[in-house]
Amino acid sequence: MKLLTIVGARPQFIKAAMVSRAILRRNAMSGSALITEQILHTGQHYDPDMSEIFFRQLEIPEPSFRLNCGGMTHAEMTGTMLIEIEKILLSELPDALLVYGDTNSTLAGALAAAKLRIPVIHVEAGLRSFNQAMPEELNRILTDHASSLLLYPTRSALLNLQREGLADRACEVGDVMYDAALCFGGLAEQYSGVLGRFNLRSGNFRLATVHRAENTDDPLRLAAIFTALQELASPEFPLILPLHPRTRIRLENAGIASQLRKTPGLLLSEPLSFLDMVKLEKHASCILTDSGGIQKEAAFHCVPCITLRNETEWDETVVSGWNHLTGADTAAILSAVREAKSPATPLQAYGTGDAAEKTVTAILEHFGGTN
Repeated sequence: MKLLTIVGARPQFIKAAMVSRAILRRNAMSGSALITEQILHTGQHYDPDMSEIFFRQLEIPEPSFRLNCGGMTHAEMTGTMLIEIEKILLSELPDALLVYGDTNSTLAGALAAAKLRIPVIHVEAGLRSFNQAMPEELNRILTDHASSLLLYPTRSALLNLQREGLADRACEVGDVMYDAALCFGGLAEQYSGVLGRFNLRSGNFRLATVHRAENTDDPLRLAAIFTALQELASPEFPLILPLHPRTRIRLENAGIASQLRKTPGLLLSEPLSFLDMVKLEKHASCILTDSGGIQKEAAFHCVPCITLRNETEWDETVVSGWNHLTGADTAAILSAVREAKSPATPLQAYGTGDAAEKTVTAILEHFGGTN
């Protein structure tokens, strides 16, 4: 079976690493190339610190195809990807296209393949925030409806697919991000020296990430969030904030950046490597983020999370008590951080750490391969 995998952003690199490893293991066990995988990197994350370093650290196979589709508007990016992905699909004629998550790369790949009647496999299907103002929500809904095989992580994802009449295409595999947390957590402890570089002590700092357009592109939300981060930071209890390239630009344009640099205990950095981020997530006292993936990673590492959004795709993290939604309300953020504590029970909604293996099995079974 010839499989083309599309990636373009940080979470997709991590998920692809786990599934690509599982494909290689299955091929080795069978003694034949059950699946031949090629990777297409759209370049949606165009900063080397957001892209290339992940390929190196996660040992993802070198992409067979690279596009240069970063730094555009949503329409320009999606349209350019559609054109370029179609060319590659017509040249390579894969048996199926594999996409992850909810980015513009995901949607462009799914649409290009579906229009050529090439089956689409969507890993992380069925997630819904029910906020269609988010580009990611539109991307994931449209991708699910264009896909032939929907590999979903949780019971709530299945319920969403059932409501939309898609259950007959669905298969539960668990969450490949949980696989990654188990796989790379130990490596981060062994190889990352990030705590020493920033002079941080385990359990005595907070970690924050802010990159969603709903927060960065709204001056009032951006100011409210960073007012809270400034108040939380202190020399005695620092807050480290790796800045997404878009966030850095928005802060400069809003005239906030220079003030942030002068805030004692607020440690601004360039985007960090995956293993460095895992190490910080594991040792932070709590995490503040608007990232979907980091919400889960926090729970996987048993660290309380404050989500700087009004809703989440990962309801299980909230129901279990590991995650608290505050939106961009300064007072709510400060209150949630000060009251944050770890629930007594670890989160157990995302499988048993074998989602990548189940993904490969589901693909082979669906397309009539031997497993």
